[in-house]
Amino acid sequence: QVQLVESGGGLVQAGGSLRLSCAASGGTVSTYAMGWFRQAPGKEREFVSLISRSGLTTDYTDSVKGRFTISRDSAKNTVYLKMNSLKPEDTAVYYCAAGRIIATSRGAYDYWGQGTQVTVSS
Repeated sequence: QVQLVESGGGLVQAGGSLRLSCAASGGTVSTYAMGWFRQAPGKEREFVSLISRSGLTTDYTDSVKGRFTISRDSAKNTVYLKMNSLKPEDTAVYYCAAGRIIATSRGAYDYWGQGTQVTVSS
């Protein structure tokens, strides 16, 4: 069973950047589809980005396209989410997830991290 630990969140001004990390143990990230989700206060957890097991396929929700980039370092068994041009509406707890298939739905992912808070001030 894979364990996921997110880090890299924090407080940043609008227009700034952050890089989130998702370190895996008990499993190899290259054998899972990996996703990032976020949950803002009072809202449902929503899809942000994913990367396939091969690393050849990535996807993003429309609101972050062109600003966020997902990547993977198999040697470090870590998945990253680089976030540029951050906006106040990006404020949320960001979660890393691992699953067997690439999907934008939460139910497709079997393993979740504890989340890391991202706060973007205006």
